[in-house]
Amino acid sequence: MRLPVLVLIALLGSAGACAEPRTRTLQLDAFAFGVVDIDLASDRLELHWKDDAGQALAGIDGLREWGAGNGRVLLFGANAGIYDREFRPLGLHVEENIALRPLNTTRAGSGHGNFAMQPNGVFYVDRDGRAGVMTTEHWRERGVRARIASQSGPMLVVDGAINPAFDAQSDSLKWRSGVCATTPAHVVFAVSEAPVSFHTFARLFRDRLGCRDALYLDGTLSRLWTRGDGYSGAAAMMVKPYAGMFAVFATDSAHP
Repeated sequence: MRLPVLVLIALLGSAGACAEPRTRTLQLDAFAFGVVDIDLASDRLELHWKDDAGQALAGIDGLREWGAGNGRVLLFGANAGIYDREFRPLGLHVEENIALRPLNTTRAGSGHGNFAMQPNGVFYVDRDGRAGVMTTEHWRERGVRARIASQSGPMLVVDGAINPAFDAQSDSLKWRSGVCATTPAHVVFAVSEAPVSFHTFARLFRDRLGCRDALYLDGTLSRLWTRGDGYSGAAAMMVKPYAGMFAVFATDSAHP
């Protein structure tokens, strides 16, 4: 049976609308979290640090303005991994097959705070479009050919287990953001809507999102943004400049 043309157009339009990343809210204990799902079959996840003149984009607004200047419409944006005092990614940072910052094998006690908690790790999308998270040690062993990659730390979940360095009774509460890939084609970003412990945040990824491996991205400055829902995460007054940022642009906009 052939569908009438107008019905077919409506269905196709509806399918396209569903592909745009949107924020959903999940509850764990007394805490709320903003969650954005990225389907790599329809959404091209990118990683950006600087504009065409070599200046840091510094935030979601800068990312959106840079995109608009290149004929691109931003649908999703989020801070990537931790950065250093010079506002450079502290660890590995790969954009479109090019490593702009090298892998950092710093360990705890080095003055690099959460980044150096072990194990730390890397989130990536490889050149075949498959996403994943792995520890820094495994990254060095496997030699993944990444299209994009961002190193941060600590790992929240490793092979289905919460990082043993986390204390379930800890009273160290911060806004936190993280990422995982539930399948090679499905990436999940999450940010807390209020300060939480590492252990609680790791439980979100393992128990509510079904992640076997998940990576912490950053703390108090962390936010997610979608065109449809705006910002989730820390209050605007607490936001500091970003270095790397993840992005999804509309598929019908120009691509460099």
